[in-house]
Amino acid sequence: MLVYAMGFLLVIFQPSTGQFPRVCANTRSLLRKECCPPWDGDGSPCGELSSRGSCQNILLSQAPLGPQFPFSGVDDRENWPSVFYNRTCKCEGNFMGFNCGECKFGFSGLNCTEKQLKTRRNIFQLTTSEKDKFLAYLNLAKNTLNQDYVIATGTYTQMNNGSNPMFRNINVYDFFVWMHYYASRDTLLGGSNVWLDIDFAHEAPGFLPWHRAFLLMWEREIQKITGDENFTIPYWDWRDAEDCAVCTDEYMGGRHPTNPDLLSPASIFSSWQVICTRSEEYNSRQALCDTTSEGPILRNPGNNDKSRTPRLPSSAEVEFCLSLTQYESGSMDKMANYSFRNTLEGFADPRTAISNISQSGLHNALHIYMNGSMSQVQGSANDPIFVLHHAFVDSIFEQWLRRHRPMLEVYPAANAPIGHNRENYMVPFIPLYRNGEFFKSSRELGYDYEYLQEPALNSFQEFLIPYLEQARQIWAWLVGAAVIGGIITALLKGLILACRKKTKGTSSEIQPLLIESEDYNNISYQSNF
Repeated sequence: MLVYAMGFLLVIFQPSTGQFPRVCANTRSLLRKECCPPWDGDGSPCGELSSRGSCQNILLSQAPLGPQFPFSGVDDRENWPSVFYNRTCKCEGNFMGFNCGECKFGFSGLNCTEKQLKTRRNIFQLTTSEKDKFLAYLNLAKNTLNQDYVIATGTYTQMNNGSNPMFRNINVYDFFVWMHYYASRDTLLGGSNVWLDIDFAHEAPGFLPWHRAFLLMWEREIQKITGDENFTIPYWDWRDAEDCAVCTDEYMGGRHPTNPDLLSPASIFSSWQVICTRSEEYNSRQALCDTTSEGPILRNPGNNDKSRTPRLPSSAEVEFCLSLTQYESGSMDKMANYSFRNTLEGFADPRTAISNISQSGLHNALHIYMNGSMSQVQGSANDPIFVLHHAFVDSIFEQWLRRHRPMLEVYPAANAPIGHNRENYMVPFIPLYRNGEFFKSSRELGYDYEYLQEPALNSFQEFLIPYLEQARQIWAWLVGAAVIGGIITALLKGLILACRKKTKGTSSEIQPLLIESEDYNNISYQSNF
């Protein structure tokens, strides 16, 4: 009963994170191209009177892009979010949000000065009450109107360049489904023409940082609508699984007794309606998904094409992927070889790291295995298993970051597919986040994974870690500098000794009369040095 009851709770809404802020989805904001709402705390735009932030021009990355998208000026997501807004709130310190009214991930308190570290846990390690609460929170999100954000139902051109706003209300859960769709949808070129080879959240370097930000925002939204500040997304560790262990009525929904493509009527998720799953229809109409209900969640785990995905991923495959030292390589798309990102995403063989788009490994394998709503990229977030799956994928990304400890410069700064360079803003988030901001340890973003937790460090150790890490990154240069320094020292010592011998051999009659010979040697040493 708890699961059903919580779906209809009334809650007090607070600012959230995501696409178009409701206060900016109007003609005035679109024509001015400005989204700098006031912070309720002092009534000033971006909380400027309280030094939380200020309204500033957006600084777009000028780094060159890869060749995958050969157009310019045809897609609203290019140089996000400049088609809609070129001025937004720039928050200071640990403040965050479309109006600087929130704290950055990992911080809390009135002034966002209190550090936090929450733990994501294995869903099978939750108690019955914890698991039921998680399911209830999901259902609550599906039945709660998002008070702070709306979604666009038309392109900027269809909105007559802002003079005819086209936005619609949406519930909290579907809001994130729509965001995932919008980031991965095809480009509408007019007439019946579309460009398929574009994705701002997949098939390129930003895949892992984008989904990391997405889950953090989703997690925070659940915390807000429930008032449960300690909520964290559980994960499903699918390594070596023989079947879909979470596909039961006790967890994410079992199989329907008469229709294997549907969920059991005993599951709360059997009544959920999906959105944004008909990409071919949207493309033919040159339209965006307008969140119209499109039927129930489909799922038939294991009855997928075995030639493409014969089984769920193994521990050995995950471990091989973690051993790869390059985050990205080559074309930086789904054809990249020896790329950790491409191998984890599933476009490269998890045993060789060679690109093979005829097969689906690791992350992709799970989506294909589910054989339903999860298996179509744009609408995959409709199935609540999506968050469990991506939480575990994120934990593998976190393992790689901890094992290899890459510097930010490892993330490509240029020539990645559109939207995926280090300084590109992620589509379609407002407030704005760059890809590189989430290429860091989860602990810096305020969360950890239960199976990755390490002994707590004292404050002195925490202070030293960043400096020791910097030293580790440049150890080869340090060794080289030490060798060169030794050679230079030896040469200088030889010169000094030679000068001393020359000085001793000089007649006292021609030495300076006002300087003792010992002082003269010291000056010669300093001068030579």
